[in-house]
Amino acid sequence: MDKMYIKDLEVYAHHGVFQEEKVLGQRFLISIELFLSLREAGISDDITKTVHYGELCHKVEEEFKKENYDLIEKATEKVAEFILLNYDLVQRVKVKIKKPWAPIGRPLLYAAVEIDRKWHTAYIGVGGNMGDKDKNVKDALELINNSYNTKITKTSKFYNTKPVGYIDQEDFLNCVIEVKTLLTPLELIRFLLSIEKKLKRERVIRWGPRTVDLDVLLFDDVISSMEEIILPHPRMHERMFVIEPMCDIVPYVLHPILNKTMIQIKEEIKAQ
Repeated sequence: MDKMYIKDLEVYAHHGVFQEEKVLGQRFLISIELFLSLREAGISDDITKTVHYGELCHKVEEEFKKENYDLIEKATEKVAEFILLNYDLVQRVKVKIKKPWAPIGRPLLYAAVEIDRKWHTAYIGVGGNMGDKDKNVKDALELINNSYNTKITKTSKFYNTKPVGYIDQEDFLNCVIEVKTLLTPLELIRFLLSIEKKLKRERVIRWGPRTVDLDVLLFDDVISSMEEIILPHPRMHERMFVIEPMCDIVPYVLHPILNKTMIQIKEEIKAQ
C-alpha cells in the first residue's frame, strides 16, 4: 500500500483537562500517515486521483479547532475519523498529535498520542419472521446504512427459509449484507443489538421467533472468542440460509478458520 505523509502540522487550539488550557490554548503538532493507492495519480498526473495534501491540512486544522476536548486521545480520534469519512481514497490512517507545552511541571520534548484506524469489512446475516418481515428487514438495513460509520456496500437476494432449532414458528426472510465500518467487532455487535432493540426484538426462546436478527458472520479475517462476539460466527458454515446469500455477494471469500470459500462450503452443505 502506498503512503502519503504530513509531518508536524502546527495548530493552535484549546484542548486540555485544565481550565487554563481551554482559555489560553496551546500549540499542537499533527502528523498524518495516509494509506492509499497513488498508482493512478502517478500515471495520470491528475490531482483528482489523489489526496490534495494542502487542502487536507487546512481541513484538518479546521476540524481540530471546531470543538475543545479534555483529552488529546479524543482530538486524535476525531481527526482520524474525519479523514476516513471525507476522503474515499484513504483506506487507513495513522494520526499522531504532539503536545509540546503539556502542563506537567517537568521538562519534556512533548507528550503525544498516536492511533491507527482503517475501514473494516464485515458480513452481517439479517433475518426475521414476525410481523411484516419484508419491512422489518428493510428497516434494519436502513438503520445500518444511515449510521455515519457503517455503510452497506453489497446486499444479497432475499430468501424465504425454514426455521432451524425451534421449528414451531413461521418461515424466515433472510439476506446477507457486506458493510464497511469504522467500528471494532465489539462496537459493531453492540450497534446491531441496539437496532434489534429499536425494532422490538425480544429474546424469549432460543432460535425462536423474532422481528429481526442481526448476526456478524465475518469481520475482516478476525478470529475471536470474546463472550459478546465469536468470530467467525460459529454456525455459519452449517447453515444454507447464511451461505447461499453469502455466495450471492462474495462467493470466493475465505472462511478464516476452515480456509474454504463460500462456494466450497455451499457444495459441502448440499452434499450432506
